[in-house]
Amino acid sequence: MDTLTTILGQNMVFLNVITDRFQESGFLGMTLVFLCLLLAIFFTVKAFSKLNADTPTFLKYKKLVNQIVLLGLVISFLNSLLGLIQAFDALEATGGADPAIVAGGLKVTLLSPLFGLLVFVLGYTATFILSWMRKAEASKVAK
Repeated sequence: MDTLTTILGQNMVFLNVITDRFQESGFLGMTLVFLCLLLAIFFTVKAFSKLNADTPTFLKYKKLVNQIVLLGLVISFLNSLLGLIQAFDALEATGGADPAIVAGGLKVTLLSPLFGLLVFVLGYTATFILSWMRKAEASKVAK
């Protein structure tokens, strides 16, 4: 029972850290990237369900996954650039800052592109697997 409590406690701490990082990185931008992730998952599931469908239908869902994850990546970089501009405006207004504060700000600015890259890699990995499975199904049917 202690092991289960420890595992659940560690999972809650991990979720709290993820939530904190999510809010630090800009709530609107990160929410848009998260929505892209959810849409990519939805279209990936649809593509898996259409694995044996006609080629145009399958390719439509595969293309949607690729476009959605690319949009998530672009939004994450836009969010990061907007954060950097705000940070440099604040530095300019105050006339400088402690290097530790600047380093902390840069760390927060890089969280959004990190999440966007994660979404992008997951989506492209899913489309790679979809293509591979489609080719495997096609070769089985041809035999």
